Formats: sequence, structure tokens, C-alpha cells
Amino acid sequence: MTSGSDPASGASGSLPPQLRPVRRISARRRDESHRVASPLELFFDLCFVVAIAQAGGQVVRVIADGRAGEGLLDYAMIFFSIWWAWMQFSWFASAYDNDDVLYRLATLVQIAGVLVLAAGVSRVFAEHDFLAVRLGYAVMRLALTAQWLRVAGATTGTERGMALRYAGGVLLCQAGWLGVLVSPGPVRPWVFLAMAIAEICVSPYAERRVKSSWHPHHISERYGLFTIIVLSESVAAATAAVKSGIEENDALAELLPYAAGGLLLVFAAWWICFAVPIHGHLRSRRQAFVWGYGHYVIFASAAALGAGIEIAVRKEVGHADLSRLAANATVTVPMAVYLVTVWALHSRFFTAGVIRQLVLPGSAGAILACTFAGHWSILAAGLVAALTVATGTALTVRTAAREARTA
Repeated sequence: MTSGSDPASGASGSLPPQLRPVRRISARRRDESHRVASPLELFFDLCFVVAIAQAGGQVVRVIADGRAGEGLLDYAMIFFSIWWAWMQFSWFASAYDNDDVLYRLATLVQIAGVLVLAAGVSRVFAEHDFLAVRLGYAVMRLALTAQWLRVAGATTGTERGMALRYAGGVLLCQAGWLGVLVSPGPVRPWVFLAMAIAEICVSPYAERRVKSSWHPHHISERYGLFTIIVLSESVAAATAAVKSGIEENDALAELLPYAAGGLLLVFAAWWICFAVPIHGHLRSRRQAFVWGYGHYVIFASAAALGAGIEIAVRKEVGHADLSRLAANATVTVPMAVYLVTVWALHSRFFTAGVIRQLVLPGSAGAILACTFAGHWSILAAGLVAALTVATGTALTVRTAAREARTA
């Protein structure tokens, strides 16, 4: 073996392409086999959940203090920033992840950005100060812009144009986000809404001539893993609330219905979301666009579910300044929204017959009715969710048996 072909020689040109520290970035194939989430992507998701946990903890405090409208508005704005940065990276990575040193460094910079954002969450809820949140968001978006510029430098033609439009659109939006910082309080939500719409329009504008080569199985796995992590955070938040209530107020008997009902709700949320694989449905850009963007509601409602359970527990032990009906609604409304959204984006494409189609919307209505069940509201909602899973499973088995007999 010559020194030019010896990997130990340290010359990057002598290494196989997959081992070189810096490699040309190019589109990955949509039909690539065994395409799964990488360890870096899993690390990325876990760090993003830190920001979600911060937002959930702060919204619990604000709602428990009787400022629900104010808290929910701030929560929605912060959650959009987290979700949008996560989603844009996930779709980029599905198309262009080459896992070289520059790609890893840019991803780690995005992680640093979300941690800056997480550090500023409490100031948003306490003082409506968005400076740290916007700074962290800008760090994440500028790091992704650098990735798109890498693509532009390594490609030609329409693909290069797409990459430049992405980079330019993201940069223009970052300038626009300054308006959120300088706008007065009553106007700020409207400025935020305008900038959120502008951000959403960047992707259709950038890909109007050529589409990025995202991988259906990979992108569905990424969304599924993030859903699991968010649901796990809901379990952690609810567990901490019940533990605190038991230790500080000796309220084990009073909190058992909340613990049992909350656990049933989270278990059912997981089961329903992963009843059937979705990647086969993501055949076109339009289908993937609606599905991917619609997950804002799924992620936000899944995160809000844990916060709601914590608020309901606080109300039970006398640490929340709101009515029992309102406290119950912080659990039942997110769960109902979650069920309807999962049905609209996912389940309805894999169910046949009116009865099966009505299971999730009907369950959402029944869970909303549980809001009025007083102390037993959360347990009742959990039992309805468990019954929903059992009913859906039974109908699926019966349909499969019927199809097998007629085959």
C-alpha cells in the first residue's frame, strides 16, 4: 500500500469519500434504502425539547395565576419559533444530510440557538421580552442559511436556484422578525402572525421550479420520534406535578384519578398516532406539505396536554387561581384537538366505512364533554381515550378478518 492510499497518513484526499472530514454536499435519493434518523438528529430533537419544556412550565405558571389568555398567546408564539426551526432543519436534513464536519458544526450551532431561545422563555412570560428568544431563533435560522448556501455552491441550474431562494428568503425573514422586538404590545401578535406567514411562504417560493429530495420514510420517522419525545415530556411534567402534590399536600387519594387519567390519555395519544405507518401516504409535495405543516397542531397539543395535567393537579391541591371547569379544559381541549388533528392528517386515509371514520372525532367530542365531570374529569377523559383505542383496534381486526374471508 502506498502512502497516498493510507488512511493513517492524514491526507483527506487519500480517504474514501464517506470518511473525508469535508465532503461535497449533494441531494440524497428519495428511494434510498434503510434511511433512518441519525444520532445527531436524535440529539437535536432532545435539545429542542428543552425549549418545549421551558415553555410548558412557564405557561403552567401563568395560567395557574389566572392569566390564561396572555399565557396561551405567548406559548403559541414561542412554540411556533421552536417548531418552525425544527421542521425546516428536518426537511433539509432529509434531503442533504452528508454528515461531514461542516454539516455537524452547523447543526450544533442550531442546537446552541435553541438553548439560547430556551433561556429566554421565562422573560417572555414575565416581561414580554422577546430579545433572547428572537436571538436564539436567528442563530438557528442563520445556521440553516449557511447550509443552503453550501448546497448552492455545490449545485447548478434549478437546484442551485432553489437553494439560493431558500437562503435569501430566510435572511429576509430574519430582518422582518426585528419588528416583533420593536412593536408595541397590542400590535406584536399581528406582526408575529405576518412574519409567521412570511416564513411559511418561503418553502413554496423556493421550490416552485424544483423540489427538494426528501425521503418519505425518513421524514415520517423524524416526525414520529419528535412526537414521542414531546409525549414523554408530557409524562415527565405530569409525574412531577403529582409527585409534588403528594409530597407537599399529602394528597395521594385526591390525585390518583389525575395520575391514572393522565397516563391513559398519553398512552392513547401514542397508540392512536402510531396505529399505522404514514410514509406511504407522503407521495406528493402537496400531501407532505399539508401533513408536515399540520403537525404544528399535533406537537403543540401534545405538549399542552402535559401542561394541562399539571394545571389540573395544581387546582386540586389549591395552587391554581382558576375554576375547576377551566382547569379541566386545559386537559380535555388539547386532547380533543390532538385527536381531531391526527384523524385529519393521518388516520382518515387508512380507515374505511362511516363508523371507523367517526371513532376519533366522536372520541374528541366525548372527551370535551368530560370537562364538566368535576373532580373525575381527567379520569373520565382517560377512560374515553382508552375505549377509543380498544374500539379502533376491534374494528380494524374485524375488517381484516372480513377481508381475509372474501379474499
